[in-house]
Amino acid sequence: MSLPDRIVIREVGARDGLQAEAPISVDQRLELLDALLIAGLTHLEVASFVSPKAVPAMAGAAEVVAGLGAPEGVVRTALVPNLRGAEMALAAGLDELTVTVSASAVYNERNVKMTIDESIESVEAICALASAAGVPVDAVISCAFGSPYEGDIKPAAIALLAERLRASGASAITLADTTGMATPRRIQDVLALTGTDVGLHLHETRGTGLVNAYAGLLAGVRRFDTSVGGLGGSPFAAGAAGNVATEELVALCDDLGVSTGIGIDELIEAALLVQSFVGHPVPSRVANAGPRSRRA
Repeated sequence: MSLPDRIVIREVGARDGLQAEAPISVDQRLELLDALLIAGLTHLEVASFVSPKAVPAMAGAAEVVAGLGAPEGVVRTALVPNLRGAEMALAAGLDELTVTVSASAVYNERNVKMTIDESIESVEAICALASAAGVPVDAVISCAFGSPYEGDIKPAAIALLAERLRASGASAITLADTTGMATPRRIQDVLALTGTDVGLHLHETRGTGLVNAYAGLLAGVRRFDTSVGGLGGSPFAAGAAGNVATEELVALCDDLGVSTGIGIDELIEAALLVQSFVGHPVPSRVANAGPRSRRA
């Protein structure tokens, strides 16, 4: 196993990071996105086209997209829960859509009120619509390393679900540790069957998020979802905690010689900015302590 020369980080703070927080204004969300662009992020999950009754913090998604514009060289992503959400996201001019299907039947029912089979049918319809518009779809498999309801889920089941989603038209697959049940061993077990041409979306619920990211790096994964400040967590999963903090993964990669193209000092400024918006300390240790060193 060897480390990659470079990885791509998809910053999910403006969506996943804020979805369980008390709503902040569209202007504040745009200020956060601007700060992330200054830090060098080029792949941003900017919003979710979901009912504001279900997720009040994501109200005004189209306004966020319009206010951000289309910065050159930046991929703007939005999460869509259904075909109507996909239609709205495509009308707003997004560059990529993300959809979520859980490997946990119980969590899938609680999250999107559908069975896994029904969710796959929905993904197929969304992918057909997006393909006609020339927009790729990343299918995120939540609870890919275990469910708080069913417990362990066999890696073979995750690999099969990934195959079904690709067959439904998904152009990329991301494996999400929605409630922080992954360990390095479980990361390796799943990747052994899915292959490493996947993204990893990791949470720090049990303090293993960053070490799981390192296990993914060693295995050859080159795409990661992270959230500025370490904010996040599903509002539909009891006990879910924040994402791996973007600045923590960047600081680790800086020390390992893995390029991200992201400036750690500017990223910490963005983390402290979002901290001021949400009104409580962010869980990121690097945001509070600073990196162990700064490159000249």
